[in-house]
Order: sequence, then structure tokens, then C-alpha cells
Amino acid sequence: MRCFWPGNFLLFPKLPFLPYFHVVFELLATDPVSKARRGRLTTRHGVIETPIFMPVGTQGTVKAVSPRELKELDAQIILGNTYHLFIRPGLHVMRHFEGLHRFMNWDRPILTDSGGFQVFSLAKLRKITEEGVHFQSHLDGAPCFIGPETSMDIQATLGSDIAMAFDECPPYPCEYDYAARSLELTLRWAQRCRQWAQARDAAGEQRGAVFGIVQGATFAELRRASAEALVEMNFDGYAIGGVSVGEPETEMMAAVQNAEPFLPVNKARYAMGLGTPPQMLNMIALGVDMFDCVLPTRIARNGTAFTARGTINLKNNPYILDKGPIEEGCTCPACREFSRGYLRHLVKSEEILGLRLISLHNLHFYLTLMARARAEIEAGTFDRFRREFVANYIPWNAQEP
Repeated sequence: MRCFWPGNFLLFPKLPFLPYFHVVFELLATDPVSKARRGRLTTRHGVIETPIFMPVGTQGTVKAVSPRELKELDAQIILGNTYHLFIRPGLHVMRHFEGLHRFMNWDRPILTDSGGFQVFSLAKLRKITEEGVHFQSHLDGAPCFIGPETSMDIQATLGSDIAMAFDECPPYPCEYDYAARSLELTLRWAQRCRQWAQARDAAGEQRGAVFGIVQGATFAELRRASAEALVEMNFDGYAIGGVSVGEPETEMMAAVQNAEPFLPVNKARYAMGLGTPPQMLNMIALGVDMFDCVLPTRIARNGTAFTARGTINLKNNPYILDKGPIEEGCTCPACREFSRGYLRHLVKSEEILGLRLISLHNLHFYLTLMARARAEIEAGTFDRFRREFVANYIPWNAQEP
């Protein structure tokens, strides 16, 4: 097995501070017991109060929910997917409509991922080289290529407010040697993304913020090395990637714990692809500011709704005659206007309205939970709130009647 020395990454030249406005993160309050942070992220398309959950709009839409409805839920930022939008509808369409904001009628911030995870998980065939990744489209097998500069160009065409550096997401599990080689390549790619941003600034061209992505699989020394190297490159913010890829929850939390101490206090931290409500609160306690996850809308399409005591499956028979809302006290459209019994009928009848209403409820639940977390951090009571919520939350239908 080859030796790996974190200090090797510090040989990268330190790039100068960016003089142009891309994103500003303000730390407004901290929890006295945990590492929870209350912040504010200012972007070209608006202000984001953190901690924040970002609904996932993979193909230019959050499934079953309109942009107007997202605003009514007070979604401050959504996520778009570089790979999917590159494949379909394509960059010629994005250029014609002057970016994703106008294309989908969304005037608030958008974060886009790098496309790296989808290239490695969805592409039919792929070949990784120093330049990037050659692959075949999962739709029609057409040959495609995405590398660091390509990924940055795609995200700029989309008009992303926060773009992610192109990375390789190693699988779980993987050997140390593979993880180390993968990280070395990812950091070289990250430097090229950073240089792309520097060139745009030198030319006086507008761009969004660019976040570096901490990788390193399940190895603490690799996570530290990755974080330290990315900080040397002076990104606008930092994401923790390679989590929620099949690893146990303890490993997921360890990945954050092994990276967070080496990330700067004055920049936003984003845990990619997470998670359940307890996971998000626990990661806020570890110092994470931003989250995204397909879970709220994905499980809604199967008739499953989130509540403060866990998830409930509205397909189940006990809800046939239930006149109550999904959750007492909830102010979402589904709970204000409809009963569990009616929602069960819609789901069992495969009516689109059912999955739409449960999607709205689940997104409302996630966004309201983040608003509550912000308020608790400001009040200095977040850790007590987190402990009580997690203790009372019964996951995955275990509390079903």
C-alpha cells in the first residue's frame, strides 16, 4: 500500500484572494454547548439564512412542486443537477433561456452540484483520465465528457449562485490506497476549478461562488488532508462529500467530524445529500450549515409523510377513517385543508394530488425544522432542542398503529 502524507497537498501554490463579490457568509450566533452556527449567506440572487435545507430540483424542478409553491413554503435556495441538465435539455437550451433561473421561473438562489457523483453512478460506461471523465449518457449512450473546466462552464451557463468543484466520489466501501489516489486526483481537479474561477475574475466576468468538496472516504487522515488542501486553495465555501453513499450512520458522522475542525469559521459548510431530520440536527451540532436531500419528495411519492415523531405511511389501513391532519399544528397546505383519510384515498387511487400534497407537507416539515433550529441557536437552547427531538423521533414507520 502506498504511503500518503497530508502535507503533500500543501505544495499547491496558494492562489490570491478573490476581489469580486460572489458570496458573503456572516456568522451571527453560536450554540454554547455544541458547534451549531446561525449564519447568513448572501448571494447574487438573495440572502440565505442558515442552517438551511435546500429542496432538490434535479432536472430543473422540485418534483411535483411549482416554484410559486416553493416560495410559499419559504424555500430560500434550491439545488439543480449539472449532469442531468447537461444531458437534457442541454446547454443550447440553457443559453437560449439565459440560464436556469429564467428557464424555471425561479428568482432565488440556486446551488448546482458538480456532476461528478452522477457521472460515476449513472453513466453506462466511463473512463477516468487526468483531464476528466469520458462517459456514455444514461439516456441514449451518446459519448460525453465532463472535466473540471467543463463542469465549471456548465454551471456558469446554468447561472448557478453556488457551484461545486468537480470531484470523484469514491464508493463505499473502498480501500485506503484507492481513496488516496482518488483524493489526489480530486484535489488536482479542484485546483483547476479554482484557477477557472480566478481566470473569470481576472477577465471581469460574473460568476457564482465556487465551493470545494472534501473527500477522503472513511479515512480520518484523508479527510483532514482534503480539508487543509482545499482551504489553501481559498474557495468561497466548503462541502463535505462522499457521505450518504451506503456507509453506516456512524461513518457518515465521522466524515463530518474529521473534516470540520480544519474548515474556516468564516465560510459556509455544506453536507451533501443529507439526510433524515435527526441526521440534519446532529450535523448542525457538528458545525454544518447547509443540507440537501431528495428524501422529502421521494418518500412522499410512496405515501410516506414526516412528523416530529417519525414517518407515517398513509397507505396503511388505520388511516381509512382518520379525520385528522398529517400532523396536528402543522400549517402546510395538506394539513390545513385535508384529512389523513382523504390523503390515503388519493395515494391508493394513484391520484397526482396525493403525492403533491404529501410532497408539500414533507418540504414544509424540513424547512420549518431548519427555521426552528435557527431560532434555537439564537436563543442558546439548540442542543437541548436537538436532544429532545432526536429522542422522540422514531424512524421509518416504527410508530405505525
